[in-house]
Amino acid sequence: MGNTAKWDEDAVLRARVLLLGSGRIGLQEQLRAYRVLAEVSPRAYLPKLVDTLLQAGYNADDPEVELALYTEGVAAGRRIGAGAPNRMERLFRALHFRERALLALGRRAEARAVCEEMADAAWGPEGRELLTHSWYGPRRLAYVLAEEGRHREAADIHRRVQATETEVSAWGVYELAAELAAAGLHEEAVDTFARTVDAGRRRAAENGMPPADLVWELVHHARLLENAGRPAEAAASRQEALDVLGQLAEHGTATSHMVTRWVTLFVLSGRSDEPAASPEAPAPPFGADGIQWSPDTRAAYRDGVTALEAEAARHSAAGALPELYVVRRRLTLRAALAGHSHGREGLLRPLFDEGVALARRLDGTATALPQALTDRALFLVATGRHQEAHTDLAEAADLLDGTARPSIVTRT
Repeated sequence: MGNTAKWDEDAVLRARVLLLGSGRIGLQEQLRAYRVLAEVSPRAYLPKLVDTLLQAGYNADDPEVELALYTEGVAAGRRIGAGAPNRMERLFRALHFRERALLALGRRAEARAVCEEMADAAWGPEGRELLTHSWYGPRRLAYVLAEEGRHREAADIHRRVQATETEVSAWGVYELAAELAAAGLHEEAVDTFARTVDAGRRRAAENGMPPADLVWELVHHARLLENAGRPAEAAASRQEALDVLGQLAEHGTATSHMVTRWVTLFVLSGRSDEPAASPEAPAPPFGADGIQWSPDTRAAYRDGVTALEAEAARHSAAGALPELYVVRRRLTLRAALAGHSHGREGLLRPLFDEGVALARRLDGTATALPQALTDRALFLVATGRHQEAHTDLAEAADLLDGTARPSIVTRT
């Protein structure tokens, strides 16, 4: 017994000397030292142990080792005493990394349980400041539930979180409206999304110039109105989008800085052509920014490109144009998600042009051409080509609504 106590004292002394030394020490040495000192001085060293475990997990090459380090980090985080600075933020960060590691190993049920723990903790008094955090709080659980096709539950979480916010962001509106629509609650989705459209109108009135993202939002609102069985209001929303585009073209406004909003709404528009989400076959949480997608669903969406390209080749060889159009659009959606921030015009413009050309060949298909023209128009807004965008969107609206519209004239 005495020998064990002496060994512990020696270990503590060595750890202190190591950390106080003038030389640089490696991460593993720090980790061993903090493990020892966290036992004798938990208030001082548990936070440092958590931080070092998370750093070690991030640097690990083996996924199982990474998970073990994050799991140890969670256990250490739970031991930090109440009232310690950044206690909950540190614990939530450890839980977040553990959840990601579990997803990477295909252990989704365990990952979801971690998200449930974070959500429950966020509603408590210590976690309130992280309540709206997209990685740590209830919203993270909403994304995971959406990936498993549990859209009504995801919508309920988004509603509850937004009820605590003094001002709901556009992203929050996108996410809630997307989950409501996926759950079949189309009227509520329309009314929810109208909030961000109204906010765009207010910004336009205050600044004297409509923002480009208002065009994307008006067109998406038109889609939601169509799904709710309100075609006349959908046509009015498209006309308003055309009016905004006319002003943008007239004033020569530059490229929008909110391109991620276009990507999110564009990818969301393709959800109906993707396999339905389920716990056994999770899919991305369409409507959320791609950075919020879980690693497994994002990888599956991205890695599906090879199979889709092979499918497109088969449809092309068979002359199956309607099927080819759908597959080519799914490929364009993936390209937009992957490459919108780097040379997007050169990479993506040929894909949108191909979509329009293919849709024009589909005689008797009432939806493909207006969809392809709208897709290209909204992409052109993202690149600052507002007059070209107006031409495409006007043709699409004519096909959908049967109303001829005059072309716009830009200032010279």
